[in-house]
Amino acid sequence: MAKFDRPLSYPTTRKIDQTDDYHGVQVSDPYRWLEDPDSEETQAWVEAQNQVTFGYLSQIPAREKIKQRLTKLWDYEKYGIPFKEGDRYFYYKNDGLQNQSVLYTLPSLDGEPKVLLDPNTFSEDGTVALGGIAITEDGKLMAYGLSTSGSDWQEWKVRNVETGEDLSDHLKWLKFSGASWTQDGKGFFYSRYDEPNEKTKHEDVNYYQKLFYHKLGTPQSEDVLICDRPDEKEWGFSGGVTEDGKYLIVSVWLGTNPQNLIFYKDLTAPESSIVELINKFEAEYSFIDNEGSLFWFQTDLNAPLGRVIAIDTNNPPPSSLAGADSQGQFTEIIPEAAETLAGIGILNNQFIASYLKDAYTQIKIFNLDGSFVRDIALPGIGSAGGFGGKRQDTESFYAYTSFTTPNTIYRYNMLTDESTIYRQPKVDFNPEDYETKQVFYPSKDGTQVPMFITHKKGLQLDGNNPTYPGLFHSG
Repeated sequence: MAKFDRPLSYPTTRKIDQTDDYHGVQVSDPYRWLEDPDSEETQAWVEAQNQVTFGYLSQIPAREKIKQRLTKLWDYEKYGIPFKEGDRYFYYKNDGLQNQSVLYTLPSLDGEPKVLLDPNTFSEDGTVALGGIAITEDGKLMAYGLSTSGSDWQEWKVRNVETGEDLSDHLKWLKFSGASWTQDGKGFFYSRYDEPNEKTKHEDVNYYQKLFYHKLGTPQSEDVLICDRPDEKEWGFSGGVTEDGKYLIVSVWLGTNPQNLIFYKDLTAPESSIVELINKFEAEYSFIDNEGSLFWFQTDLNAPLGRVIAIDTNNPPPSSLAGADSQGQFTEIIPEAAETLAGIGILNNQFIASYLKDAYTQIKIFNLDGSFVRDIALPGIGSAGGFGGKRQDTESFYAYTSFTTPNTIYRYNMLTDESTIYRQPKVDFNPEDYETKQVFYPSKDGTQVPMFITHKKGLQLDGNNPTYPGLFHSG
């Protein structure tokens, strides 16, 4: 390590007299002026700080060697999980060192891919990012969002998938929103706030989010207001169209509270009103799918580790479900297990559920009545995610990774229960030289805590080898 003769001299940071009253508590905020990222003073302060930081880092002798080794290790192709809309497939890919992954499309799995969207070309300085996409059911159109300089504010546009050309549609002032197309592909639902003050848009608190419908080819000023609550300024709305195209499911959220409400609208009756199916913040509900008026939800209602319930909208529940049981108000389909239910979807008219067991992924298949079918054998003890698709699909894709396995894409056949490698990265080390074991150690209160030990094969675990503690995330 380099030796430095002088102590680091940091730039002086100006203080101001700024105090806020939060429910009777006086809180000093002398650096409030730094919250304006565009001011000349803030930019000068950042530049001065960078000079100190990089002046120090540039003197570290091993820095360049470390950089070269890390660059070599990281420079390999990284594929995202393919997904299908209409007759087309879509996937993200990073050549290795690109700042942002590129979205590709292809007519078949063995077809020739073409670039649909390259976020690296959005701006010369790389400060414009892809904020989200939504593709029509026939795979012909794509709505996509752009975010500048890390802002939560987004602008959304629409692109012709076949030609790669953008249409005239241009939506502004979206925040905390995706887009969900109607089944006919003539428009989509999205959420936005009122246009903010341009000078204070990065400082103001946003209230009164609204859910709109945008008809393709029309200006944003003509968008139809679908849902808002003038009496609840902090509520947010997320709208999604069901796979059968008959309903708009509205999840109502409040800040970072995981509990939410569920509203819905009958899209077969354009003049229908919003129905408040679940109107108390008592649990978290995630819509899975529906069979006509029967709606399936993943929820932690009276089940902290998660379960699946069904609600018949022809026999709606009372205002509160927290004290209810499966007595006409809802039906339990998949009960709470000893493992945490991390996510669930439907493929081949069966539930495919992801559980977190002892810090690694388990995948289970259930029939629609909740009866267990089988476990899906994963390549090892690690983290798996994916298994997306439509209700009738008999195949899907998932990604698997572990301490010794780089992110690998598998193709899964629901009918034969077979997983085959679809994309496997070529990395500058041999994963077969290493192995991972899971062990358990009792905590102070006797709880068995799962741990992973990864080491080179053949290494004797005799306590004479250096160890590196780490964290393992499975999701």
